[in-house]
Amino acid sequence: MQSNTSGPQTEILNVHDCWKYLRSASVCRVAVTTDGEPEIFPVNYIPDYGTVVFRTGPGTKLDAVLGGSPIALEADGLNTYGTIAWSVVIKGTAAVVDSQEDFQEAADAGLSPWEAGSKDHLVRVTPSEVSGRSFVINPSSRWWPPLDAGQL
Repeated sequence: MQSNTSGPQTEILNVHDCWKYLRSASVCRVAVTTDGEPEIFPVNYIPDYGTVVFRTGPGTKLDAVLGGSPIALEADGLNTYGTIAWSVVIKGTAAVVDSQEDFQEAADAGLSPWEAGSKDHLVRVTPSEVSGRSFVINPSSRWWPPLDAGQL
């Protein structure tokens, strides 16, 4: 890890650490652009051989993938003690995967839809960029100004 100018305790994650953190979480946000507007959706996912896989049904996410627009994913988390936060962003391209073998591998790895409804499309995101950072969480007293009793 190397220091970042964002703060004295912010670390830029190398690609290996980014994937390590991605394997420790199961939910991320997927960002797509539709009609020139950004859209963000939570999805559960699994890392898979240097890619990320999620399931979806008909709608905005699938339309964006089929339209070939760029995609971004962001996952965040905390260490066990809640003292260090991390964030990883993947930018890349997405494609619908039709292979029954890929569906089975994803299911065997624990990928299953959380929300009711048809999630018959498996999407694989191939990164063009993987970046991340981690930082020590400061006590709220360091970022919230003290309340003045006269302001209440």
